Amino acid sequence: MALTLHPGEQILFEGHPSWRAILDFYFKGILLTALVCLAVAGITELVDEVNDGLVAIIAVVGVGLTILIGFIKRVATSYTITSRRLHIKRGIVSRDVQETRLERVQNVNYSQRLLQRMLQIGDVDFDTAAGDDYNFIFSGVADPADVVHVVDQATHGESGLGGDPQPTAQTQQQAPPPPEPPAPPAAQG
Repeated sequence: MALTLHPGEQILFEGHPSWRAILDFYFKGILLTALVCLAVAGITELVDEVNDGLVAIIAVVGVGLTILIGFIKRVATSYTITSRRLHIKRGIVSRDVQETRLERVQNVNYSQRLLQRMLQIGDVDFDTAAGDDYNFIFSGVADPADVVHVVDQATHGESGLGGDPQPTAQTQQQAPPPPEPPAPPAAQG
């Protein structure tokens, strides 16, 4: 279900966590699958000989499930920035939706751990008027500095989509004085 926009509202950013943000999930899932395959191979070898077919089936199912769950986890989370609000939607069956108006955003910060910097992803943290109890974070987004820039443009009116427009050099200059009124006609006598 797409975000319903208000009149005059425009989408400035729409995305999901980057696939690079869930590489650790894929790594752990494949490692767990490998450990289960080794355990099954060891147990079947104790009985008779290694059941290669069973180990292969477990490996294919384990890797397939890991990839499928990771994909669903990624696409089930969506981040949207409009000219008026921030929106986070998580989940498919059960749904968790967070939304706040841009004018409530007080600070926008992003953080990148070493691995995140190498993968060019990060977490964008929005401090809102709701306080510290209300975590509003775009986790694992690609190019987090770009997301911060989009919010900055929207909140400061640089894009012309939200807030008051910033004064430009032309609007800061004084207007020329009005022309002098014409002289009254001379009386004829």
